[in-house]
Amino acid sequence: MEIVKQYIIQSISRAANNLRISSEKIEVVALLKEQIKTSENLELEIAHLKKITEFSKLAIKLWRIYLFIAKENIDFLKLSDQFKEHTSSLVRDLSNFLDVVTPSKFIEIIESHKYLLKEVNLENLEAEAETRKSINESVNSAVRENEIESQKLKEEMILNEIIEKDEKEFEQFEETILAPIKSLDSFLERLNKNSYNDDELVKYENVMNKNADLSELHGFEILKNMHRIFAHSIKLIKYKEIIPVIPVVEGMRACLIVIVAVVRNKDVDISAYLTRAENFGKEIRYTIKEGK
Repeated sequence: MEIVKQYIIQSISRAANNLRISSEKIEVVALLKEQIKTSENLELEIAHLKKITEFSKLAIKLWRIYLFIAKENIDFLKLSDQFKEHTSSLVRDLSNFLDVVTPSKFIEIIESHKYLLKEVNLENLEAEAETRKSINESVNSAVRENEIESQKLKEEMILNEIIEKDEKEFEQFEETILAPIKSLDSFLERLNKNSYNDDELVKYENVMNKNADLSELHGFEILKNMHRIFAHSIKLIKYKEIIPVIPVVEGMRACLIVIVAVVRNKDVDISAYLTRAENFGKEIRYTIKEGK
């Protein structure tokens, strides 16, 4: 069970790293990880959290991850890629969860949750005693077990279909975001040498704004902002409000580096590039909050 908890906790930590969150939200993330770490029955607890409004969407994602790491035969050669996919699938729902749950609200919900779990455990114990008695008295126990196993297989099949759909959607998102990066890098080289035309400016501004919208749809705040800053800088160049001198081009390149690192989940420190990109955004009077 410890490896299951560690996998889920690290998925939450990595997902949180993709978000720009306040100290209060950091505290909620810490409470969530501690709750998972100290859980006596993680499977039952996550299943119950799915019924709580504030937790439901995030708990559904955690449930899928739990089923994968606890129930499936894991291909360790592919585990790194699967971990990245699980992490990415958490980002949007974790962000929404942190928007509605404060530390005090989290504690209040969990305390109530613990009380309900005690009742559920008691009911489970009584049910298990009755089941054992029925099995001892019934000649049809084998049939019942087969029916239960069949139901589990159906449930797992349904859940696996949902997981596969989420994974395919993320793969498509990743491909879309990364597709223009190579040509954009080449464009920056020519931009630095004043070897570009207005049609390129219009083309790449549209591409970056479109991918910013897509990033926002998937809950990637950092990716959205990096695309918006890049698109805004192109707009200013197009209207001759700024000149593509070296500091401008380097600021735009910093945006690209952050985009690739976040999408590819590179295990490198990109804080310097992120700071440079955000400072560049301020210099060109791009307001992240207002998005203009």
